Amino acid sequence: MGKIIIIGGGAGGMMAAIFAARSGAQVTLLERNEKLGKKVYITGKGRCNVTNDCTLDEFLREVPRNPRFLYSALSFFSPQDMMALLEEGGCPVVVQRGRRVFPATEKASDVNRTLARVMQQEGVKTLLDCRVKAIHVRDGRAAGVILQDGAVLPADAVILATGGKSYPMTGSTGDGYAMAEGVGHSIQPVKPVLSAIETKESWPCELQGLSLRNVTLTLKKGKKTLYTELGEMLFTHFGISGPLTLTMSCHLPDDLSEASVTLNLKPGLTAQQLDARLQRDFEEQSRKQLRNVMPGLLPGRLAEIFPGLCGIDSAKQCCQITRQERETLCAMMQALPITLSCLAPLDEAIVTRGGVTVKEINPATMESKLLPGLYFAGEVMDVDAHTGGYNLQVAWSTGALAGQSAAENEGDFD
Repeated sequence: MGKIIIIGGGAGGMMAAIFAARSGAQVTLLERNEKLGKKVYITGKGRCNVTNDCTLDEFLREVPRNPRFLYSALSFFSPQDMMALLEEGGCPVVVQRGRRVFPATEKASDVNRTLARVMQQEGVKTLLDCRVKAIHVRDGRAAGVILQDGAVLPADAVILATGGKSYPMTGSTGDGYAMAEGVGHSIQPVKPVLSAIETKESWPCELQGLSLRNVTLTLKKGKKTLYTELGEMLFTHFGISGPLTLTMSCHLPDDLSEASVTLNLKPGLTAQQLDARLQRDFEEQSRKQLRNVMPGLLPGRLAEIFPGLCGIDSAKQCCQITRQERETLCAMMQALPITLSCLAPLDEAIVTRGGVTVKEINPATMESKLLPGLYFAGEVMDVDAHTGGYNLQVAWSTGALAGQSAAENEGDFD
């Protein structure tokens, strides 16, 4: 029976432990925190968006970074497999809007509790408050780990599942990057994705707390459209957030000054239909001031500042609005420019972009191409996806494949 050590007790690490143990290995899971799955607890605002009930092709379309690398892992352990694992473990799941999957209780703690119970049933040994300093190498292969106090724990294979650098209070502090680099792996630069964004304009901050539904956010670089989607967004004290913004952050160019972002507040109307609507409203309320007519077109606080964004005096009566001013109002409603300043700090991002270069990892097994016996799972690798349960599933799938591959590693454990 081969000995496998897993570094990190998050989503990827727990799933790796289950699959390695089921494949006959003697598994020890090392977690630096006082409990397992700390980041799982906060996903989906504590409700835990476990996965997304979609097909493989649909899933890969939601992965902007290295999707092809995940083909084998998702084929090996699909979203539907994850749903079944939880159900069989005593944690029923429900599919909600956007095919997002949650535990029926909508409590992340139930997901963690179920996985911990399954690991216990499979004989996984868990060591909490255990810090790893480096991967132990002997005879050209991973042979265990070196703890912070210098002690060496031997193993036949090691799975690195330490997560990224987002939400460092959960233990994701980037330790795994140093461990991988220490054995020769390349690390792609780390930055936040699924992140709120600060804006150069101050007006979004004036709308703090306002949520917009059924609007379209469009991102362009020059003439090329990088992202356009209908959905919800939120104004914050520093700029913009919400589902559309978070997903858009996955598609931003490295140089934000090259990003051109517009917000369509009336995507359900053509330009001609919107202009006809304004003409009708202005004719029916010709003696009213523009500021008193705009709330019929836009949410209150946005309606209040919108004429000013268009350079139009909101005290003007509708009968005084010129054709050019009306056309400006229409154009701005369907392409309101937003200038991006910077992404929110990495420690506030949902996911980390960057990490161990996937070209140095065998996608069919998750084993290092540089150091035999070393495997990877989850966010420590340079893979990220949109919101909706996709990132957790990446961790589940890569963890499952790494765990089984490590346990079946040529069957030649000493």
